[in-house]
Amino acid sequence: MRAFPLVLFTGRLAAVLPGCNFERACTDCGGIDDFPPLPSDHPPGASAAARATAAAIGRGVNFGNMLEAPVEGDWGLKVTPEFIDSAAAVGFKSVRLPVRWSNHAAVARPFTIDHAFMMRVDSIVDRLLGKGLYVVLNMHHYRQLDGDTRDAGEEAVFEPLVDERFIRMWVQIAEQFRNKSDHLVFELYNEPHGRLDDAGWNVLAARTLGAVRHSNPSRIVVIGPIGWNSAGSLEWLRLPNDANLIVTVHNYDPFTFTHQGASWAGSPPTGVTCCTATQIAALTAPLETARAWSATHDYPIFLGEFGAYEAGDMASRARFTRYMRDAAESRGITWTYWEFAAGFGVYDPQAHAFRPALRDALLGS
Repeated sequence: MRAFPLVLFTGRLAAVLPGCNFERACTDCGGIDDFPPLPSDHPPGASAAARATAAAIGRGVNFGNMLEAPVEGDWGLKVTPEFIDSAAAVGFKSVRLPVRWSNHAAVARPFTIDHAFMMRVDSIVDRLLGKGLYVVLNMHHYRQLDGDTRDAGEEAVFEPLVDERFIRMWVQIAEQFRNKSDHLVFELYNEPHGRLDDAGWNVLAARTLGAVRHSNPSRIVVIGPIGWNSAGSLEWLRLPNDANLIVTVHNYDPFTFTHQGASWAGSPPTGVTCCTATQIAALTAPLETARAWSATHDYPIFLGEFGAYEAGDMASRARFTRYMRDAAESRGITWTYWEFAAGFGVYDPQAHAFRPALRDALLGS
């Protein structure tokens, strides 16, 4: 990927990025130390606004395989007015919008995000908000941040700058969306893992939240634990001293059912049905862990992803989905299903219609 010209927000960003002169290509940037981590010694618990926002997320859906592809459309889907209108009309209250910002940003300081891509995301956010939906806007699949193999066409970033680039991309995102309504929520990163161990992620999240707070002092921000947002990793999460936070976990247990036949997961054997008592115990256990953590730490939990891949039989997928929905809601956990119209999809983009069994499992009485 080419390094984009420095045309985006140079005036406004210079004001919110300490130590940086963007017109001189950030030659006087002090590096990641420009962004000291917020203290994490005494998180105060969630504000009333954070609790209200967590509740308002309600029953939502991920617009997956769209903007988090290397380029929108690479994985067969683009965000369309049809998808937005259909999600709102059927009764979803929120949309989680995964975005791969790292494929659309320069690899050298100041890591400028491509203007056209920024405007594309902005227009989608506006249309979603215009439908009365809450929007959870995240950063997704920054491969080098996790230490993963880069996808085809991804340009390498100088390794000592990977974390700084993450923060400076978030500064630009936060500045762009600073005047949106409070129905827009930021999620710092999807499923930190690999290179991001507990200590490293806790510090990077605290640095990034501090940078976001320069332009969005009170916007609700979602932070999740390492281990792919595993509830089992909550014990290592150290939140900054900030009340306007929601904590997220993901739950794909039992994995042998939810990911059967999925090539990116090693193609677990197909033919697995759901839901036995053992499987129900497996899917509920992480939610109980999250509920207990929430009660102790006084921050609400948001289930950002769950779902069952299309290789499973539809009746089992619907049973799993309803069990997960009920298990989350009975513990006061709101959710966004993975995902809208791809391999886990509740919506059939060829038929231009919802899959009734999954729709009813998610939204029915």
